[in-house]
Amino acid sequence: MDVLDPILEEMVSDVLTTMPGVPIEFMIRWLRKRSGLPATDALRLAIKEKNQALKEELDRARGVMTEVVSTLNDNKQAEDSAEEEDDDDDCDEIPESFRKSEESMGRARASVSAEAYGQWNQKKAFEPPNYPKTDEQKTRLGATLQKSFMFAALEQKDMDIILQATKECKFSAGTKVITEGENGDYLFVIEKGNLECKKMINGESKVVKTVNEGDVFGELALLYNCPRAADVVAKDDCVCWQLDRDTFNNIVKEASVKQREKYDAFLKSVTILRELGDYERSQISDALKSEVHSKGAVIVKQDEPGDKFYIVEEGTLYADKDGQKVMDYKAGDYFGELALLKNQPRAASVIVDSANAKVLTMSRQAFTKMLGPLQALALRSYK
Repeated sequence: MDVLDPILEEMVSDVLTTMPGVPIEFMIRWLRKRSGLPATDALRLAIKEKNQALKEELDRARGVMTEVVSTLNDNKQAEDSAEEEDDDDDCDEIPESFRKSEESMGRARASVSAEAYGQWNQKKAFEPPNYPKTDEQKTRLGATLQKSFMFAALEQKDMDIILQATKECKFSAGTKVITEGENGDYLFVIEKGNLECKKMINGESKVVKTVNEGDVFGELALLYNCPRAADVVAKDDCVCWQLDRDTFNNIVKEASVKQREKYDAFLKSVTILRELGDYERSQISDALKSEVHSKGAVIVKQDEPGDKFYIVEEGTLYADKDGQKVMDYKAGDYFGELALLKNQPRAASVIVDSANAKVLTMSRQAFTKMLGPLQALALRSYK
């Protein structure tokens, strides 16, 4: 004979003793009370158990789908291999108007996600193009690239690759160099001339920006893998240097990202810049240029006009005023801001004390652009 569970027997006894109007509700309340859990805890426990069961079922379904997709892919690859010759014959029947040139097929851009790499999308070995140049052309190009923050921080080996990979382009006045909405596969660095960036606004083409010597244009489409944002038209006869997407991504973009990350981390340690947000700090990172000086070098000379702001990245320096040492500088310290803020001559000379010193510099023009956040922070430190 089966024995009734003691808890169940107790509950049945209480039901028969109490004779509730709604037995089921009475039994639910009885069980909750018997378990010692509040109603909310019991409900939460039930939901948790149900969610866990659903999660296990979902994981099993994902496993099945993965196997199905893998099987389908294997079958598709086999079918493609078997039909390859037939496909080649069919291509001969496609009308010319429906075909893309081999050049455009090779240059066509995919979406941002297509630049992720894995077994399905193998990253090809990078081989930069090589456009032979005379020494005179290299000198001109190098001087032009140094004017752009995007290239100025490149190491010499990377700069040598860029010098060989760029192609000289000459545009006469009125030539449309870039068309809004098209795929972007090149950027341009201006050596000579001016170009206008135009956008259609309320049905009218309007100039939104003018770029000139040393400026870079067309880089946004490469950086963000998006269509061209505006038309770019030569305002007068121009000489530009063209750089392809692959070289930019493999050399310039990676170097730029690494430099920005390095500078961003360093700038957080600089007292004057600690209170800046990520955006302002990134703007400053892009404007900085690195200089290396040997022991005894006079970086700033007393009473001369100031045209740069300096941040010490490595090494030690000292300030000399009228032949006397008045201050020491180490990594994270800065100098030269007063001459720019107050438009005054240098108050002291700054001399390298260590074997070598690396300083990050910002031009007067760049400093003026950052003047809002920097001026308030710099002047506050002198109060």
